[in-house]
Amino acid sequence: MIPTQNPLAAVIAANRFGLGARPGELPVIEKGPEAWLSRQLTGRAPVLTGEGLKPSSETLKQAIALRDEMAEARRDRKDGDEDAAKIRTALKLPALYRPVYIDEAYARFSQAISTDRPFLERLTQFWSNHFAVSIDKIVVLGIAGAMEREAIRPHVTGHFPDLLLAVEKHPAMLLYLDNQASIGPNSRAASFLKRRGNAQGGRKLDINENLAREILELHTLGVDGGYTQADVTTFAKAITGWSIGGEAGNRRFAKLGMNGPPGEFFFREVFHEPGAKKLLGKSYDEDGVRQGEAILKDLAQRRETAHHVSTKLARHFIADDPPVAVVDRMTRAWLDSHGNLPKVYAAMLESPEAWSQPMAKFKTPADYIYSSYRALGVPLTEKRRSLAAFEVLGQRNLQPGSPAGWPDTSADWDGSSALLKRIAWADAAAQRLGSTRNARELAPQLLGATLSDDTAKAIGRAESASQALTLLLSAPEFMRR
Repeated sequence: MIPTQNPLAAVIAANRFGLGARPGELPVIEKGPEAWLSRQLTGRAPVLTGEGLKPSSETLKQAIALRDEMAEARRDRKDGDEDAAKIRTALKLPALYRPVYIDEAYARFSQAISTDRPFLERLTQFWSNHFAVSIDKIVVLGIAGAMEREAIRPHVTGHFPDLLLAVEKHPAMLLYLDNQASIGPNSRAASFLKRRGNAQGGRKLDINENLAREILELHTLGVDGGYTQADVTTFAKAITGWSIGGEAGNRRFAKLGMNGPPGEFFFREVFHEPGAKKLLGKSYDEDGVRQGEAILKDLAQRRETAHHVSTKLARHFIADDPPVAVVDRMTRAWLDSHGNLPKVYAAMLESPEAWSQPMAKFKTPADYIYSSYRALGVPLTEKRRSLAAFEVLGQRNLQPGSPAGWPDTSADWDGSSALLKRIAWADAAAQRLGSTRNARELAPQLLGATLSDDTAKAIGRAESASQALTLLLSAPEFMRR
């Protein structure tokens, strides 16, 4: 347990586990840092609201309708119009998705800098990065933010098996890793295609292993989790048919009952590879969609999963090389509670090691931006302009570039070029604020017991209010958490 009236623990709570202190917040946290964090886990995560936010199914329905419209136009075009039709097709979907993405990213940013439950918000973004999808794949651009709202936020304070199942069945994950196109070689759809030729309908008789592999390697067991290539293939067969209603969009398959509610998770039984499956030594009877669900539930509660994900949590919150004792406590809490996430978080917070290494992590660009806005009370302005900082500093919202997510160690973010960009951004922000913020007063309120004499002297000797702000935002204590 962490003693109350501990100034250093208050700074750690606000910065390591939260998203940065706000003026006047540290004295409140100091009364009970661990309790302040624990209270934030009471109840479900708040529903994210904002202009333009809508269900992923609604966005996908629009996309499906647009694809059908474009397909019809291509069928009706003259030969000489082929190039123009291709250009129109390439531009229409991004035009549909991009405003949705901007609304989602803006709402996410606004929540991070205004929330009174920053620990919960940090956990939410941790899980979004653990279950990463990336908007550089165009089909994900309009629904990546919705996946965080629909599949992750409702389960952050719940149980890992429920979180895992919600994420893997979300359209953004299925589309990002191409599982909607996975067809079992012995499925009814495969027989249908064989009779008519594989090319008809634009379908190949292939099992796509992307989702199965990433679930095992990244989301559950970890790369050293003891699975084999045979397990990947078997799992991929078990989740054939996990798809999205309306996505097939092909009249040839309508009589097979393929298309389901547009834009929503849909189990295409005709794509599913029939038969019992054996994975990691355990047999699973043929049971349609429930076969894959049963595998996920078992994976969620295996020791390898508990250790792998606990290690990632401890690395994110405590140190690049997470203390072994903390990971062990979290793993035991996971297994004892069958993946009850608040109990896993509590095991981390109750570990003395979690509080004994102040300033152990270098902030990611997103961390740095959030903490700056929270520190200075800067209101968000026009959406695109507000989001530009993430691109300038190298961490665009929801675009990690791979299923592995954004890297989570200091070495990935503390290079000299990245540091210079932060200082330049801090200087530009300080110039805009001018004398409206007093860095000399803010420094002890934001940095508390970690404020060094050197930083305090530098800020005190600044030639202007804006220069003092730049020095505060560029201080080593502010750059780390």
